[in-house]
Amino acid sequence: MTRKPLALITGAAQGIGYACAEALIQDGFDVILADINGDGVARAGETLGALAAITCDMGDVSQIEALFARIAADHGPLHALVNNAGVAMPGDFLDYDLASWERVIDINLRGVFLATQMAARAMVEHKIAGAIVNMSSINAQVAIPAIPAYCASKGGVMQLTKTAALALAKHNIRVNAVGPGSIDTEMMAGVNANPDAFRVAMSRTPLGRAGTAREIGDVVAFLCSDKASYVTGETIYVDGGRLGLNYTC
Repeated sequence: MTRKPLALITGAAQGIGYACAEALIQDGFDVILADINGDGVARAGETLGALAAITCDMGDVSQIEALFARIAADHGPLHALVNNAGVAMPGDFLDYDLASWERVIDINLRGVFLATQMAARAMVEHKIAGAIVNMSSINAQVAIPAIPAYCASKGGVMQLTKTAALALAKHNIRVNAVGPGSIDTEMMAGVNANPDAFRVAMSRTPLGRAGTAREIGDVVAFLCSDKASYVTGETIYVDGGRLGLNYTC
């Protein structure tokens, strides 16, 4: 029996991570889910029929190392990695505390680097033509003053994606990113609950609606597939046209 390709999705208990896992399963992958929310990721794993659901804080180096050691021992090397785990932690710029800054950078950027490096090492060792997809954001290109660490981290993810793509191309490992705009997830719940805030968000979204988590998941699945075999080092922005908008009216 031919073994299915294996994918790890971080931050997979809900929202975009869950949708990525769902899309990859439908594309024929076995999936491993990881999330800091142990109960949530266990429920997600059971619902999706995941190969494993593992509690992991992607801001903690020792937990990331343990995650990859467990996957290697129990399941073998990955064929795809989706670095989705992330936090925003908003605050006033002048009062933004260093602990919040470090927590965001640790999860959103350092964790992405470490996971990419660990996954790629195994892919190279086992001669796997793998795919790595990082979750960036439109905030890699545009900024919101209340989330300075988040914006900085996503700009870093954009450049890390390019760097890793260049470094790993000789091993036939592709590295890309997806940059969501306004997506109807828990992170956007506060905006959705405020009619005025939602109206402002949609005024700068030409398609006039929030995106869905599955719309992100489908792009991630494409980047993990052979259909994207000549795509590497790119960030695909799934934002309803927002980055191209020059004015609002």
